[in-house]
Amino acid sequence: MSRIATVPLQNILSSSIQRAQQNLAVSQAQLASGKKATNVADLGVDSVRTLSSRALMSRQQAYVMASDRVLATMTLYNTHMSGIETSSGDLRRSLLEAIGTGRSGGIQEQIESSFAQLKTSLNASEGGVPLFAGSQTEDIPFTLNTLSDLIPAPPANTFTNDKVRPAARLSDGLDITYGVVADEVATGLVTAFTTLANAGPFGDTLTAAQLTAVTNAIDQLDGGLKTVREMSAENGRKQAQIETFGTRANERATLLQTIVGKVEDADLGQVAIDISVQKTTLEASLTVFSQLSKLSLVNYLN
Repeated sequence: MSRIATVPLQNILSSSIQRAQQNLAVSQAQLASGKKATNVADLGVDSVRTLSSRALMSRQQAYVMASDRVLATMTLYNTHMSGIETSSGDLRRSLLEAIGTGRSGGIQEQIESSFAQLKTSLNASEGGVPLFAGSQTEDIPFTLNTLSDLIPAPPANTFTNDKVRPAARLSDGLDITYGVVADEVATGLVTAFTTLANAGPFGDTLTAAQLTAVTNAIDQLDGGLKTVREMSAENGRKQAQIETFGTRANERATLLQTIVGKVEDADLGQVAIDISVQKTTLEASLTVFSQLSKLSLVNYLN
């Protein structure tokens, strides 16, 4: 005699429904987050490689950020040295014209203006930290206020900077030193301004002594401008080097992001297909379960 029993079949269908619901919930979570798993452990055998790749990617991204920060600082160095070079170069041309024409009207004002530009640039700061001070960031690196402070000679504490330059790590095991300090870039120019300060004030015409002083100051300006240009060129060379390191770090970070993405990121197209199939499966299971629940021995006897 055959035995009619629907309870075991209902249990099987109930388990199938639960699995279908669980699979559908996982697929919906993937669709919402764009990730295959909610945590690294769920990635299984790929978890170790993913953690390693993420650590490397974070390091490269840190190098990129450091590179961007240093490049911004070096741009400020370049801007201020360009300002010094421009104002000192203009002063040199005006002095040459004064020698050629014998007239020096307005020269005194231009000397003082160029000195003020030198002072402002050397004492420039970034985020409240003096750029040209080396590691002595508690004080401004150029202490003179006016041209008359150079008479008869610059004081011993004209420059308060030291020779320590900042450094940044831009690659594994590689630290790049950069920066410019005040005395190295401006000592020659200060010598020229000292000569002019002691020869002044200048009127509309040059005296014989002033003519000699201006001639000497032009030679001193030439030497000072040469130093400024050399420092600016070195700063530019370092900028190019640091930019290269930043570009390489960014390329490595992008590559590592791709590697991590292949493991972690869900294929949203496939996820959408899976959701459609899982919904159909769940609906079919629910339909069969509903029909099976209505069966009884009476149906069989009929």
